[in-house]
Amino acid sequence: MVTRKKYSKAFKLDAVSQVLEQHYRRTEAARNLGINTQMLGRWVKESQSDDGHAFRGNGKLTPDQEEIRTLKTQVKNIQIEKDILKKGRYSLQP
Repeated sequence: MVTRKKYSKAFKLDAVSQVLEQHYRRTEAARNLGINTQMLGRWVKESQSDDGHAFRGNGKLTPDQEEIRTLKTQVKNIQIEKDILKKGRYSLQP
């Protein structure tokens, strides 16, 4: 089984900067860095579309994703509380 090579955030940002700021072609920059052209293209696309949150790392969420996770947890807790109150109300009635 082949293990995937992991690249640091600094390496990815440097690679993207070669394409966007230093105006290297993707193929040329990828060859110089020893990486796949499609991977570099994906990094460039991610860096342009993620509003400064590109290359967060595994398991790290954007602020929006974190807020959604928190709100879903709160909704779940409220549903549980509501169900408990319903069961209590019905058990008190003769």
